[in-house]
Amino acid sequence: MPDGASLGSYLKDRRLRLDPAALGLPPSRRRTPGLRREEVAQRANISATWYTWLEQGRGGAPSADVLDRIARALMLTDVEREHAFILGLGRSPEIRYRPAGGVTPRLQRVLDAFDTSPALIRTVMWDVVAWNRAASLVLTDYAKLDPPQRNVLRLMFLDPDVRGAQANWESVARYVVAVFRADAARVGASAEMQALAEELCRASPEFGAMWDDHDVRHSGEGIKTLIHPTIGELAMEYSSFAVDGRPDLAMVVYNPAGTQDAERIRALVEETAPERRKTGR
Repeated sequence: MPDGASLGSYLKDRRLRLDPAALGLPPSRRRTPGLRREEVAQRANISATWYTWLEQGRGGAPSADVLDRIARALMLTDVEREHAFILGLGRSPEIRYRPAGGVTPRLQRVLDAFDTSPALIRTVMWDVVAWNRAASLVLTDYAKLDPPQRNVLRLMFLDPDVRGAQANWESVARYVVAVFRADAARVGASAEMQALAEELCRASPEFGAMWDDHDVRHSGEGIKTLIHPTIGELAMEYSSFAVDGRPDLAMVVYNPAGTQDAERIRALVEETAPERRKTGR
């Protein structure tokens, strides 16, 4: 349930923590730290009187748009913005799409801990932004690709090697297209989604036909079969996990489905280990 009093106290606390000089506001004698209420209201393009009432817990429930503008005016982080929405509206805000950069070293270490399980981080646009060594050896050597080409949709429909590695290409392709449509719409990336879809429709009639079906699916878990050029057919169990604090990212882990699959991947990893190549062992 919305809690106007708690929202008001929270907004006031965030306001008093801001540095006016860092925001380019003129230096002047201030009785209290932080921004004045009217300065926040001006930055949010709302009435100073109404913002004052909001801090005092008597302004009524703000709209999502107004609360979002106040969050930007107060320079709230994503988690702070979410907290403000829960206090003011009783729900989390809609997820916002933002182009992804790299991942933190800590998250990369999580990927690297899966030594014989290919693992990667993808965006809602299905751009691969991080991966481990097993993923390079079993799935695709993403490091050899330019960043725009590290896109699962482009690879699935336009790269013959990636297509040939799928034992059931059509089923996998339909799954990827359906999850892509749902993911991008969920975070408000409709314009970006449409641009990529139009590009792929021009390049691949098969993508165009699947796109016209308007199927949507959630990314989850399942089993897929890969045909590796060196170690042959692999049965892989895949699972998708949300990245805490980054709803626009997903971590996908592929675990060998059987003992023989695991042994072949382990042999491939050990055979191509940098230390082994360097020492000749």
